[in-house]
Parts: sequence; C-alpha cells; structure tokens
Amino acid sequence: MENVKSPDSSDFQAVIKKYSRFLVEIKKRLIFTILMFVAGTIVGFVYFQNIIRLLVDILSLKGVNVVFTSPFQFINLSISCGVATGLIIAFPLIIIQLMSFLKPALRPREYKMILGLLPLCILLFIAGFSLGALIMKWQIEIFLNQSILLGIGNVLDISRLLSVIIITSTLMGLVFQTPIILLALLRLGILKHSNVSKARPWVYLGSFVFAILLPPDSILADVFLSLPLVILFELTLILNKILERKKTVQTVTEGV
Repeated sequence: MENVKSPDSSDFQAVIKKYSRFLVEIKKRLIFTILMFVAGTIVGFVYFQNIIRLLVDILSLKGVNVVFTSPFQFINLSISCGVATGLIIAFPLIIIQLMSFLKPALRPREYKMILGLLPLCILLFIAGFSLGALIMKWQIEIFLNQSILLGIGNVLDISRLLSVIIITSTLMGLVFQTPIILLALLRLGILKHSNVSKARPWVYLGSFVFAILLPPDSILADVFLSLPLVILFELTLILNKILERKKTVQTVTEGV
C-alpha cells in the first residue's frame, strides 16, 4: 500500500514532465537576461562620471550650485547610474527573448503582428525616458526662476537630484510600454475592447497613482507625468478600434 502513488502525485509529475522543457528554456533565457543586466549595471557603475557630466550638460545645471552633502553619495549615485544603464541595456533583450519564446505558440499572422510592434516599443521607451528627463528639467528651471525672483540662493544636492531624474526617466520609459502590451492583448483576443473601455476610470486613477509614487515630490510634476499615460491609453483604444473596423471590412470583402 505504501508503494502505491496517489493520483494527485502522478498527475503532478506528468504536468512537470510535460512542461519541463519549457521551464528549462525559460530558465536559460532568464539567466541570460539577468547576466546582461548585471553587465550593463557594471558598465554604468564604472562610467557613472561620464553619465553625470552628460546629464549636467543636458539639464543646464551650470548656473546652479550643485553639491554633495555626504562622502557616500558618490556610491549611491554610481549605483543609480548602473541600475538605470542595466535596465536600458536589458530592455530590448527582454523583448527579444520573450518573442523568441512565444513564437512556437503563436500563429504566423499573430507573430508577424507582434513583431511589427517591436520598433514601436523602442521608440516609446525613448519617448518615455526623454519625457521624464524633460519634465525634470522643466521643474528645475521653475525652481531656478523662482529663486532668482525671490532673491534666494540655490543649492542642489546633485546626488539626490540626478538619482531622481535617472529613476523617473527610466520608469517612464518602461511604463510607456503598456500601450504595446494592451494593444497586443486586444488584437490576440485575450482582452475585449468593451471591457477595457469600461475600466477607463481605473486606468486614469492608476496612472496618477503611478506618477505620485515616482520620486519627484511635486503635484505639478505628477500631473504632467500621468497625463501622457492617459493619452497613450486613449490612443491605444482608438488604434484598436480602427484595426477592428479594417479587419471587419477585409472579412466582408473576402466573403463577397
């Protein structure tokens, strides 16, 4: 009696055996992506001084008194630069790895459709990253103008400032990928257009909550960071509607 295996145990082992090769494949791709992220992080950590100089020039901080307030801030800033660099380098690899893994499970038409969205993923990441940096720059300019008008000196903690800019810009680049994910789910039929439309208030609220959770502690920055997410959501729904009508017309034409 003790040697008899229960049905649950047999079923579990069968499932593990069935999907073991997929789990091994996921493990390989995950390890490769993590290694590339680590390599990118090390590169950003080593060359953080060059990244800082570039950011200072882009943000026009030459007229500002930027200081370090602690000898340990060099380490914090270099870590922020490293992590951001690692994410930027690993991001395209994550997309490529995901596409390669999903290819066998997708129909040729579905795979071609998703493949066509890849260039848009890169463009949206760049747009989100740039938007985050521009909003931060705009906030700095407001701070400088107000300090000049009030006759108050300005001193900025360079470590905290650049860490906020790097983290905010990188997260904005990543969250700008949600329209691609949403559009792919809609086109594959996993989500319905009507259900997504009904969730509009929650999407608006979620966008604002996400902006609030970002490092900048400014309500004005929160509004301008959440607004593009709402616009992208609405544009995604409009684009999906156009594609649905095009597909309907094509189906009717082929039927005739």
